[in-house]
Amino acid sequence: MRTLARHEPPPYTQAPVQQLRFEDDTKMLDHPLNDIESWVLLFNSNSLPVLRITRRRIEEMRSNLDRVDARELARVILQDPIMTVRVLAYIQPMRGRSLQHDITTIASAVMMAGIEPFFNRFNELLTVEDQLQGADRHALLGILQIIRRAQRAADYAQEWAIWRHDINMEEIRIAALLHDLAEILVWCSAPKLGLDILARQKAHPGLRSADAQKQVLGLTFQDIQLALCRVWHLPELLLHLIDDDNADQPRVKNVTLAVRLARHSANGWDDAALPDDYADIGQLLNITPETVRQRLGLEPVPAREAEN
Repeated sequence: MRTLARHEPPPYTQAPVQQLRFEDDTKMLDHPLNDIESWVLLFNSNSLPVLRITRRRIEEMRSNLDRVDARELARVILQDPIMTVRVLAYIQPMRGRSLQHDITTIASAVMMAGIEPFFNRFNELLTVEDQLQGADRHALLGILQIIRRAQRAADYAQEWAIWRHDINMEEIRIAALLHDLAEILVWCSAPKLGLDILARQKAHPGLRSADAQKQVLGLTFQDIQLALCRVWHLPELLLHLIDDDNADQPRVKNVTLAVRLARHSANGWDDAALPDDYADIGQLLNITPETVRQRLGLEPVPAREAEN
């Protein structure tokens, strides 16, 4: 039986939209903004950074355009939440009236844009590592951990979508990858606030994530995220899949549970919330919680513990 690896972290491997400007203004915020419109404006006007490895791989492909394959390029993009949302937002105004549906896959977006125009648009990309240079060293570590968590959630979501014979598993993957996008963006532009939220949660283990975010920001990452998705004109389907309020629907549940598993397992595979995750995932996939554990490559639960 094929197993889903537990994803031991490997080396850590901007969303322009219609009429939005992305400038090289990398000044870090050290205080919360007044309202959600201000946060949207911040991410509207700043250059959104991608991972250094993303820029390097895109530059390698740029050097040999005649041999670039859209699917190979899509695989690189789909490892980077910010690059993914930049591409999706970039392509939406190009759909025109001839297309009846939103473009919700990266390979389709690349093919619609054209290989050469794509590389012309995404030139000289700012990186997360460059933007956080000079910031608290814990800030870079923190954001890379969040991005790694998003990558893991995307991997889980994609595998379960395949298991469930989903009609478009890439939509599920993208939704999981982008689920915590606003958290990533806040850490990029206001790492001190991200560290403050993290410190509050560590100091008070029972504090809900949303409450910690409200204490520091005055609103939640989800509030910012939904507003950004609308301003960037992202496909309604992705907006629907990212919204946890729709979690009773199988495709959304696929995304939500993948995000939960990635978040809880990041604390270690002995995290107290994981047994509930295994049970809920098992219900989604119609398998037992123990089979879920096996597919994750975990050791079987001792018989005595399983009885309790």
